Amino acid sequence: MTTTIDPAFRRPVESNAAAEHVRQFAPVQIHSFESRLSDDWQSYVDQHADGTLFHGLAWKRAVEQAFGHRSWYLMARQGGRVVGVLPLAEVRSVLAGRLLVSVPYGTYGGILGDDVASRRALFRAAESLAGRIGASSLQLRSIHAAIPRLPVQHTHATFRKPLPLAASDVLAAFPRKARAAARRAASRADLSVEFDGAHLATLWRLYARSMRRLASPNYPYRFFDALARALPGRHVVQIVRSQGRPVAGLLTLLHGDTVMPYFMGMDERADIYGLSHYLYLRSMTWGVEHGYRTYDFGRTRVDNSGPFNFKRFCGFEPTLLEYQTLVMPGKAAPDLSPGSQRWATARRVWKTLPLSLTRPLGGWLSRSIPG
Repeated sequence: MTTTIDPAFRRPVESNAAAEHVRQFAPVQIHSFESRLSDDWQSYVDQHADGTLFHGLAWKRAVEQAFGHRSWYLMARQGGRVVGVLPLAEVRSVLAGRLLVSVPYGTYGGILGDDVASRRALFRAAESLAGRIGASSLQLRSIHAAIPRLPVQHTHATFRKPLPLAASDVLAAFPRKARAAARRAASRADLSVEFDGAHLATLWRLYARSMRRLASPNYPYRFFDALARALPGRHVVQIVRSQGRPVAGLLTLLHGDTVMPYFMGMDERADIYGLSHYLYLRSMTWGVEHGYRTYDFGRTRVDNSGPFNFKRFCGFEPTLLEYQTLVMPGKAAPDLSPGSQRWATARRVWKTLPLSLTRPLGGWLSRSIPG
C-alpha cells in the first residue's frame, strides 16, 4: 500500500494502518545533520507550529560564515520519518568558556518535536554532546519549554500581533500617544524612506552607532552581509533620510507571513521627535502592502524597561519566552546578560569610546557573546 498526502493538512495519510502502528512503536533515533538532509530539515521546520527562521538552515549558514561557530544540528527520526530537530552551535567564549546554544544571535530556538519521546531523545543527545565537548551549559531559546524537568527563565518577552488588512489602517492601530508621535514625524517634508537591499552598509553604521549609545557591543558587518546572502528575497533594508542624510534604519527579516524588524539603528544627533515611531510605522505599512499578516517586534529583556515599554506603548503586549538552561555538573552558569552588575563599569566606559574603536572591538567581542 502507498502513502498519500492530504493537501489540507500536509500530513501523511497512511492507507496501511498496520504500518503506522509499527512506526509509532519504533525507537526514536538521533542523527547528526548532513547536507543531504537539508530538504528534510527545512521541510520539518517550515511545517512545525513553533518552527522559526532561526531553526532553519539559512541562520546556520550565516552564523557559521560570520562567527566561525561549529554547528551541531541534531535530527530525530522514527520509522524513517523526521519527528524532531534541534539546532545547536558551539560558542567558545573568552568571557564564559564553551557554550552550547540553540541558537546564538537568535530570538527563538530550542527543540522542535512531534511528541514527548522525540523531544526527550533530542535533549538527551544534546546533554551528552555538551558533556563530550566540555560545555559549561546548554541553552534552549524555546518559545514553549520542551523539557519539563528543566527550570524556565522568563528573562525575555516577545511582542507579536496581526497586521491590519489595509495599509491605511496601520496608523490607527497605534495607541494615541504613539500615533501622535508618528504623525508628527511623518508631517516633516525633509524625511524620505527607502526600502531595498542596496544600503546594508549604511544601516550597519547606524546600528553600530546605536549600540555604542546603548553601551552594548555591535555585531560585525560580516554578519549582516552573511544574513543578506543567506536570505535572498527574505530580508529588506529600510533607510530613513533627513535632507538626504541617513538618520534611521532597519534590517527586517521575512519568514512565512511574518515581518520581523531585527536590527535597528538611529543617529542620535538627529533631533527628530517621533522618528522611531515613524520608522516602525513605515515598516508595518510596507508589510501590509506586501501581503504579510504578522508583525514580530522581536524579544526584549524584561528588565530593560525602555525598549520593553516602547513596544507596549506601540500597541504590542508581551508574551514571556520560556528559555531553559542546563548547567553541566561542576560548571557555573554563564553571566553574559547586559543587565548584569558584572558589566556595569564596562558599559559606562563603552559609551565614551569612539566608533573607530567600538565597531571593530564590538565585532570581536560578539563572537563570545551569543546574544
